[in-house]
Amino acid sequence: MAKAPESNATGAASADASSGVDQYLVKDPERFALNLARMIEQAGKAAAAWAEPREKGELRDSLADPAADMVKTFSKLTEYWLSDPARALEAQAKLYSGYMSAWTSAVARAQEPGKPGSIEPERGDKRFQDPEWGRNAFFDLMKQTYLTTSRWAQDLVLHADGLDEQTRHKAEFYMRQIVSALSPSNFVLTNPELFRETVADHGENLVRGMKMLAEDISAGKGELKLRQVDTSAFDLGRNVATSPGKVVARSEVAEIIQYEPATEKVLRRPLLICPPWINKFYILDLNPQKSFVRWAVEQGHTVFVISWVNPDERHQAKDWEAYIREGVQFALDAVETATGEKQVNAIGYCVGGTLLAAALALMAQEGDRRIRSATFFATQVDFTYAGDLKVFIDDDQLAAIERVMGAKGYLDGNRMATAFNMLRASDLIWPYVVNNYMRGKEPLPFDLLYWNADCTRMTAANHAFYLRNCYLENNLSQGRMEIAGRRLSLGDIKIPVYNLSTREDHIAPARSVFAGSRCFGGPVEFVMAGSGHIAGVVNPPAMQKYQHWTGGKPEGSLGEWIGKAEEHAGSWWPHWQRWIVDKDARTVPARQPGARAPVLGDAPGLYVKERV
Repeated sequence: MAKAPESNATGAASADASSGVDQYLVKDPERFALNLARMIEQAGKAAAAWAEPREKGELRDSLADPAADMVKTFSKLTEYWLSDPARALEAQAKLYSGYMSAWTSAVARAQEPGKPGSIEPERGDKRFQDPEWGRNAFFDLMKQTYLTTSRWAQDLVLHADGLDEQTRHKAEFYMRQIVSALSPSNFVLTNPELFRETVADHGENLVRGMKMLAEDISAGKGELKLRQVDTSAFDLGRNVATSPGKVVARSEVAEIIQYEPATEKVLRRPLLICPPWINKFYILDLNPQKSFVRWAVEQGHTVFVISWVNPDERHQAKDWEAYIREGVQFALDAVETATGEKQVNAIGYCVGGTLLAAALALMAQEGDRRIRSATFFATQVDFTYAGDLKVFIDDDQLAAIERVMGAKGYLDGNRMATAFNMLRASDLIWPYVVNNYMRGKEPLPFDLLYWNADCTRMTAANHAFYLRNCYLENNLSQGRMEIAGRRLSLGDIKIPVYNLSTREDHIAPARSVFAGSRCFGGPVEFVMAGSGHIAGVVNPPAMQKYQHWTGGKPEGSLGEWIGKAEEHAGSWWPHWQRWIVDKDARTVPARQPGARAPVLGDAPGLYVKERV
């Protein structure tokens, strides 16, 4: 009698184990084999889509190969560790010890489920959430071996004291890319969830995935254009970039949009926004709930936005001077024509802010003082601490980029999109590779990712000037940048500056933005927002998300400033509004687009709709 429950328990456990194994067994081998054949057929189409433009001479892989730079970087890392046999032996022993611990732990966890492993994923790591990563001995060992190896490899870089700063930075970046790419969660046979889905779907997910891969390579004209969003759900002017307004001026490089007022009285000084040309302006007008443009209009601003052209070979020679003359100053002319006002508040976002800073320095020398206050969103002017994007910029890589741009007249937008995605590969690349090409699932509609995928080309002259003068030589902050025959100094900018950084920014690191605050010659209000490059900026007060810090002058180090700063809940937008009003609170009757000059069309205009 006493043994019956034990026998039943054993039988139940045996049934559970059988059920666990059964979910990984192919139920219909013939159907599965047929789908594997179909998958191979689609893979062949993907390969053909990759090869065709190269065979026709339409695409040449002549950009500096990141793999070659990575090999060179890792050669220096290897040289450091092998130069001391004792040091190399110690590193090997540490790795082998980690493997033994992982093996022992996996065996113990197989016998005693729920027992902690020798190494666990970091908090927030979403790759290993499936219960089988801890319950199944094979997948548990795979996970622990990967985590052991990846952390060991990253420690090799961290403790390589003999590397110079640039080499270490590159090694850290490339190691992160490799670690992200080799995760067992990225492969069907080593990811329990993918394995189960593939078996349950008889491999049809792989067929769909390879079909999507072929389509994405064709869309990228021989290069993978990773789809992150269902683009069919969005239409510019209908459900994104919907704030009502008119195009009031157009040059070869920019359209100027004036937005309709939402108040009877408006601030006398119009507000001109200079967005980055690397992305499209409507990040500041995604939808009514997230739109900074709409919010600013509701606060009584007469808002103008520069919408940059998506350039082609015709714009090859358009450099920074052209973007200042035909963009920033052209916009100021349009603002004056539309409102009669010569005094303007200006905002620059990211590289748009860098251009605005250079324009202000040039205009100060030329006596053009129409901009009376400047706000910078996540903008770098000193590139000493410019972050991971510096990995892509050295003399060899820049020379290769310039050769390609010289031949075509521009840099493909997909190149920059890939570089930005690599900064956060674990979030912006591999989840979509798994979802699209292994699960065979279409990505979901998401307005922010729609904007992210709507990339633009860069003119050869403009982009080469930017990379060389900012990232490579840091000329703007050092007073060495030359435009229109003048050597620019940010110290000539005496107007009040509101300089916004974001705490988790991977494109314009807060430390870099903070350092740039010291370059300006006038009063600077430095503010740090929570979150990153986009969410930290596009943070409407109604959402009640994140926080921001204020602390007056940017003195000392960033850490010292944060230690003395005051933390506030929610958006920084109202703080900025008070800062703006404090500079000039005068109001005038609201201005309607077209009241003083003809309009050229409805917002969001023509230039923004040009796709890569």
